[in-house]
Amino acid sequence: METTKPKINLYPAETAGRLMISNVPTIDQQATITDVEKLLFKQANYFETINYIYVLDNQQKLLGALSIKELYRTPRTTPLFQLTLPKLITVRAHTDQERVALLSLQHNIKAVPVIDKTGVFLGVVPSDTILQILHNENIEDVLRSAGAGKIDNPAVNIIKAGAALHFRKRLPWLLLGLAGGVIAALVVRIFESALQEHLILAAFIPAIVYMADAVGSQTQTIFIRSLALDRTLNLANYVIREIKVTLGLALLLGSLSFVFAWLWLGGWLLGLVLALAMAITIVAAMLVAMLMPWLLQKSNFDPAIASGPFATVIRDIMSLLIYFGVASWLL
Repeated sequence: METTKPKINLYPAETAGRLMISNVPTIDQQATITDVEKLLFKQANYFETINYIYVLDNQQKLLGALSIKELYRTPRTTPLFQLTLPKLITVRAHTDQERVALLSLQHNIKAVPVIDKTGVFLGVVPSDTILQILHNENIEDVLRSAGAGKIDNPAVNIIKAGAALHFRKRLPWLLLGLAGGVIAALVVRIFESALQEHLILAAFIPAIVYMADAVGSQTQTIFIRSLALDRTLNLANYVIREIKVTLGLALLLGSLSFVFAWLWLGGWLLGLVLALAMAITIVAAMLVAMLMPWLLQKSNFDPAIASGPFATVIRDIMSLLIYFGVASWLL
């Protein structure tokens, strides 16, 4: 049995529907192992991949899949419906390509079947395509975190593209960073009187800003990957766990900051400012790091946009406001 080739151009770019192939072995549920062998010998040159044989009913709905290894382990007279798995991993045609690749890794399958909303089999995203997706997505994530915009076919264009393309892709995020730096300077200017009275506060600005970026980057990276791997992620449990971790980090790092400032500067009040600012900054960075990807996902945007320069600018400004706010309150 052969599947009808779908019109893949109808599907958006970087989706399962655009990447799938349809010339794969399919067979009726009442067929036997002998029938499958005959199909493979007869049409071996037609199939693009033969990792699995897909079992369909008379309405072309996907019932299960049989690997080549299982095929030759089973008696030839065995009906295929006895071998189909009760839970088959599938995706819809509009599923994002990164989700397809992650499902393949998570469930250790070489090709991911694509079905429509009624369960009709459309095709599969094959193993070589999955490897290419993983390669391209990894490069895109690295570029995004470095502040370089999305580049079509990054595996090739990142090396071969001209200077003009690289200039256009890198400039917007650098302009955003410049704007963030100006805003940060304005924040410092607002608290200029506090700095003049306690010049030592300026010495701890890098530590506060770094800690916000470090905690925010850690939290965002883990959260974005968790969202990509599990779309049914129990958000409440995840947030509770992350809050426990962050509160522990805030308490420990805040205490260490207090001890360091007290021993070095000999004043407990400045140590208290540094400790409170450090603790509040760490908690705030965690909350922002989780809120941004979640809002983007709910708005049907890529949560990974929340990483990189955009998130860095927000964290830097936020950490300065917290630091100088605490200093103005206590000093």
